[in-house]
Amino acid sequence: MSERSMGVPPAEGWGRTVERGALREAPAERSKVGAVADTRSHHTAGPTRRRPVQQRSQERYSRILDACAGLLDEVGATALTTKEVAQRAQVPIGTLYQFFAGKEDLLAALAARNLDRYLQRLDARLDASAPVGPAGFSDLAVEEFVAMKRAVPGFGQVDFGLAGTAVPAGVRDEKHLLDAGVDNNTAVALRLQALGGELFAAGDPAATTLTLRVALEAADAVLKLAFRGDPDGDPALIAECKRLVRGYLAQQPSGG
Repeated sequence: MSERSMGVPPAEGWGRTVERGALREAPAERSKVGAVADTRSHHTAGPTRRRPVQQRSQERYSRILDACAGLLDEVGATALTTKEVAQRAQVPIGTLYQFFAGKEDLLAALAARNLDRYLQRLDARLDASAPVGPAGFSDLAVEEFVAMKRAVPGFGQVDFGLAGTAVPAGVRDEKHLLDAGVDNNTAVALRLQALGGELFAAGDPAATTLTLRVALEAADAVLKLAFRGDPDGDPALIAECKRLVRGYLAQQPSGG
């Protein structure tokens, strides 16, 4: 790995925290050329009580999030309770509240972890595949999201925000689970913009963020349709999602 930083914030690893500062050298078009906003969710969203530092606390924190994800698959976000999560994680309810102020904070932390893991997986795919332009980037982005949708516990209920339309009791601001200052898809767009580096460097950064946000909104709608009647996602609709996003990005001034 090189010591070059692509400006991507640290990511939550699979059960551990890893730094995203030192990434393997990617194609020149992905090199970082300017500062992109850090929307790292657990710095800005919600009233998280504290982040664990000691290994034992980190293990409990991860176990609580794992329990939350598993229960989401069983009971859904609306019926989920912090008491059930604590019981599944085999920790006292007081321990859960040391880390999370309530249900909204718990779901926000899970969404943040999902996004961190998604970006980590996507970054590995980008390094391995060397995609051509934003269109190639978007294909891999859709594929990784679909892969997580199929395999990651709880992802069908909470991906980078609430996946359903119903807002559970105890959640006051579902549109800002990742970042208190911007909506969830804008937060994701900023992180993707940072990960893409020079792929999204042409033109006005704010306009690029808006473009990515619109692409995310469109992709989200089509993928929800793809998974509505098929737990693995309708292949034809997934292909249409990729085609739609690729075509939209190609029409933009910085499209490729």
